[in-house]
Amino acid sequence: MPSYNPPVRDTRFVLEHVVGLPRYADLPGFAAASPDVVDAVLEEGGRFVADVLFPLNLSGDQEGCTRHADGSVTTPAGFREAYRQYVDSGWATLGNAPEFGGQGMPHVVSTAFQEYMISSNMAFAMYPGLTHGAIAALIASGSEAQKATYVPRMVSGEWGGTMNLTEPQCGTDLGLIRTRAEPNADGSWAITGTKIFISSGEHDLTENIIHLVLAKTPGAPDSSKGISLFVVPKVLVDDDGSPGARNAVSCGSIEHKMGIHANSTCVMNYDGATGWLVGDEMKGLSAMFVMMNAARLGVGLQGLGTAEVAYQNAAAYANDRRQGRALAGAREPGEKADTLFVHPDVRRMLMEAKALTEGLRALCLWGALQVDLEEDAGSPEATGMAADLIGLLIPVVKGYGTDIGYRVATTAQQVYGGHGYVAEWGMEQYVRDARIAMIYEGTNGVQAMDLVGRKLAYKGGRAVQAFFRIVGGEVAAAKGDPATADIAERLGNALGDLQAATMWFMTNGMKNPENVGAGAYSYMELMGLVAVGLMWLRMAVAASRLRREGDAAFGTAFLDAKLVTARFYAERMLPDTGALRRKIESGAEAVMALPPEMFLAA
Repeated sequence: MPSYNPPVRDTRFVLEHVVGLPRYADLPGFAAASPDVVDAVLEEGGRFVADVLFPLNLSGDQEGCTRHADGSVTTPAGFREAYRQYVDSGWATLGNAPEFGGQGMPHVVSTAFQEYMISSNMAFAMYPGLTHGAIAALIASGSEAQKATYVPRMVSGEWGGTMNLTEPQCGTDLGLIRTRAEPNADGSWAITGTKIFISSGEHDLTENIIHLVLAKTPGAPDSSKGISLFVVPKVLVDDDGSPGARNAVSCGSIEHKMGIHANSTCVMNYDGATGWLVGDEMKGLSAMFVMMNAARLGVGLQGLGTAEVAYQNAAAYANDRRQGRALAGAREPGEKADTLFVHPDVRRMLMEAKALTEGLRALCLWGALQVDLEEDAGSPEATGMAADLIGLLIPVVKGYGTDIGYRVATTAQQVYGGHGYVAEWGMEQYVRDARIAMIYEGTNGVQAMDLVGRKLAYKGGRAVQAFFRIVGGEVAAAKGDPATADIAERLGNALGDLQAATMWFMTNGMKNPENVGAGAYSYMELMGLVAVGLMWLRMAVAASRLRREGDAAFGTAFLDAKLVTARFYAERMLPDTGALRRKIESGAEAVMALPPEMFLAA
């Protein structure tokens, strides 16, 4: 049976010394995040998920959700009670705006708690996670009446929320959607169509589910420019705010999936369901992208959450399991065998998992800080910089972050050997659950194309140039400390590879756009390596400083481990940037040369 201990000390270290949360105390939205409150959120939140949510993870996966003849869905045993505790304890309101009943904590703090939820029970965490995205879309694009009707009850956790984009014939290419919206005399719309892969589409955790649905209105262009967004509640809401009649929306079936069995991924049927336009007609895609961007950051966090719990269990297993002897001779002659920790290849796997997981945590929290700062960073320049950085980083956090999640989960499974492949040890569930994060909310290939096709050129390359300056400046500063000089030097070399790959795209992308497409995924990996490398440089700089100051809050062993892991990342992982650069510079010719029939030939 697996176990889980929320990494509170590591989160606190990142928030205080990498993200620098205390520096922003005077900015709007950060007043509630005093050190004692943040500590309480981490400690109490960690205790809640470990005691309430984690025990339901394995049983929920085994039981799954059940659809009944009337189209209703029940979640696994214990989920309703756990959700009630989640709501009653106030966790649903943590990062939401006070004007809608939220606690007003910065996004970066609520992100830390969300990581713990995902690690403890990814399928459960998806129910409120989708609601948060729907809240963001309604606040950004909904009318005042829509906000007043739906948002407070969604913030409280009384109601849930979903996003409905995908249809059987289209996923990424949303211009192909067939769901139709016909105007009603009272100003509402009749929504008809079928949506698939709808996470949390129907369940028994909340009394109402507020669906955000993409559809096309009469006469709309047959492209993505003709898409509108509608709010379609499962249960209609009367004028006084009380639940009314059941709407004409139902769950046709639950998808049979590889993982996340305890989340109800539904086929949703809209049979003339009553909905209301959100924002302007035929501007639905931009309104939905508010929700999609929030969801993509959340999916990147799923990569982190899965990696953390898988890594924890692999390290514990390696410490207990005895197999063979150390290459230099028996470490424990009194035992019949040494533990797995004596074997360099097992150490390699665990060090990679540790370096990737802790580095991704820092990147996710730094990205979450940019979400806060793009609201108001104290000056127009700083606010614009935050918006640029998070726009650039979203596809990296989602794409590279979920690659890390799956990589660490499979690495952890490998540490277990055959025990990792059987269900009783829990590792195979983490592999299955991690896999979906690389696919939904835009596959990682789509994220890579978004990065190179849109984000690099945005505003003349302003965002990526700002990122280059940040990395370059911190590399130069860190070279003055012997404890971080080599790490900085290696990160500087990796930055050079990233800059050279960027220039190659600029030179060769216009000549042949397929050069960009063929190199996009390698570029996303390259930028991910550098971004995580920046986080490790920051952690090494902080650890070195705290060691010199004799800090007692984190302990010498913890700080030394940070320095060693930063060195491992620099020596063993950053060299991959050179290979990725060479892949990019090889262009598209070999990728695109074979005719399709050669792939299909027997």
